Amino acid sequence: MPVTKTRSLSALILLCLAGGLAARLVPALLTFLNPDEVLHYLLSAQSSFTATYQATLTTAHPPLFILFLHYWQWLGNSAFVLRLPSLLAGVAFSWVMFLWLRRIADGATATTGLVLFLFAPALISVSSEVRQYALLLLFCAGSLYFLERAIEDASSIMMLLSSLALYLALLTHYSSLVFAVSLGIYALVRLLGSEAEPRMIAIWILGQLGGLAICAYLYVSHLARLRQSPLRQEIGNTWLRTSIFHPHQDHIISFLAGRTVRLFRYFFSNGTIGVLALLLFLWAVVLLVRTKEPPMPGRKPSARQLALLLTFPFVIAWITAISGLYPYGGTRHDAVLAIVALSGVSLGLARVKIAALWPRLAILGIALVVGNIFPFPTPPFIKSRNQNRELMTEAVSILRQAAPPGSILLTDYEGGLMLSYYLCLKPVVEIKTSQPFLHSRCGDYQVIASSPELWFYDVQTLPAALQELQRSRGSNREHAWLFQAGWIDDKQEQWLFELNRTGCRAPWLFGKNILVCRLGPIIPAASQVKPQE
Repeated sequence: MPVTKTRSLSALILLCLAGGLAARLVPALLTFLNPDEVLHYLLSAQSSFTATYQATLTTAHPPLFILFLHYWQWLGNSAFVLRLPSLLAGVAFSWVMFLWLRRIADGATATTGLVLFLFAPALISVSSEVRQYALLLLFCAGSLYFLERAIEDASSIMMLLSSLALYLALLTHYSSLVFAVSLGIYALVRLLGSEAEPRMIAIWILGQLGGLAICAYLYVSHLARLRQSPLRQEIGNTWLRTSIFHPHQDHIISFLAGRTVRLFRYFFSNGTIGVLALLLFLWAVVLLVRTKEPPMPGRKPSARQLALLLTFPFVIAWITAISGLYPYGGTRHDAVLAIVALSGVSLGLARVKIAALWPRLAILGIALVVGNIFPFPTPPFIKSRNQNRELMTEAVSILRQAAPPGSILLTDYEGGLMLSYYLCLKPVVEIKTSQPFLHSRCGDYQVIASSPELWFYDVQTLPAALQELQRSRGSNREHAWLFQAGWIDDKQEQWLFELNRTGCRAPWLFGKNILVCRLGPIIPAASQVKPQE
């Protein structure tokens, strides 16, 4: 390759990495923490390692990320500091995938993949929040890359690093099991096809046994209890309901096809672009399967081995979805599938008959710009303009000014999480409680927060909350305030209509996802309220 062309490509790669970092810095700096992010922080803000580990057992995730946050917050607990590990991991993941694609394909395919991994809207989102997914993706990508190097270079060190990265992934998120099983099948095929030394196979087997030991530990210590949790059933019956197969309502073929389209729509935050990306993925798989080249010992994997790697994670995801073990289709819970999905799109796009790399990247760039600037993600989500950090700052300031000391703050679980971080500076909710409502102190205020199973924007919950407030204050409804923040924009009109009947006739609205109002006497009027803008 000419020196000038090499320098241009290197400059492009550096520019992409800088742009990917900036694309994550903007939301990390300018948006407030959503309820799930606050929950991760509160779970980590315990007095000791043991207490933090016990707190992780109340969640649906392995313990590593929360334990990591426990020590990371020594650097600070601002939203940006808490999000920084995910931000850095998201960029590092993209770089590792670039290195892997360059090994198994070529520089043009790797560059295309780098752009996809850096700027896919869903990956920007999950790597600019306090969540497990960016670290999960980094560990999985590391395991894949080190495995490839181990086989190609006959390196025991690389095989050990691959196993270590896989262990970290297993301890970070349960969706890593989908990737772990697929990577295990791929590794076995690669090792046998490359005629690896018995020593390398033995090291790989020992690594797999270590992974099985971690899985057994997680099952006994956590998963077995989690399967009996009422919260698991509640989640499956509410916002994740469409991602779980229901045998008496769904047809298997239509479910799997529809959720796969929905998954690609999620990655690109746009239905049309998602469908085109899925077609490119399928095109790449077809071409790989039709290629009959034999595997080259000690070199790149064969085309059919790559086809196995790209498709098998989907097969595992389909099996777990049909079995009701794990959701599939169009949510962040399947973010791990981006590793193979976007790799397949890169391979497919590289095989489209376009003479040069630059026109291909231009087309891809336009598609990614559309997905990021005009997003249509699958719900629930909070639009960027409604998650501006200044909105939360203003809402908390108004609440402090308007609600005198001694006031009662009525909120649901999501709102209670937000109050815990932005107003009370301590937890005022519990993820695991047998009581429908929890009473807590918040400085000079008293907080009445509902359990995780009750959401105020489900209007059937509101009367019970008002009854709880009535029992707390008797007939005196003075100085009672409602605070709501979370994923409420899809039902806001119905929610505001019900609030009007509580005497909350002029709420302060901060975007579409934060609401503050003073509760007055309940009125029978059924007229629609015109909230303040």
